[in-house]
Amino acid sequence: MRSTSRTRKLTITLLGTTALAATLLAAGCSWNEAICRGDEYPVAAVGSTGRDCVPEDQEPPAGYVRFPDGKVPKHVGDEWDEYWKTHVIDETGAIVEV
Repeated sequence: MRSTSRTRKLTITLLGTTALAATLLAAGCSWNEAICRGDEYPVAAVGSTGRDCVPEDQEPPAGYVRFPDGKVPKHVGDEWDEYWKTHVIDETGAIVEV
């Protein structure tokens, strides 16, 4: 009887672990890490691929500009996050590939 009880516990543990792993994998696709917190927006460093986050009620600090409308990265790994890894905004406001 002892091995049956142990087998049952092992089976339940494995099923629980499998279910948890499946849930985490499925949810992981929808848990995109935000570039900035909810009360901030991302800004680009002029002439660099660097960026920062600025409180919604403030303008970008010297040396930073807002991303162009429609090209704002929102989540790590999204289309615009990847784009701005290879493009910069120069001192004239032009987008330049690096």
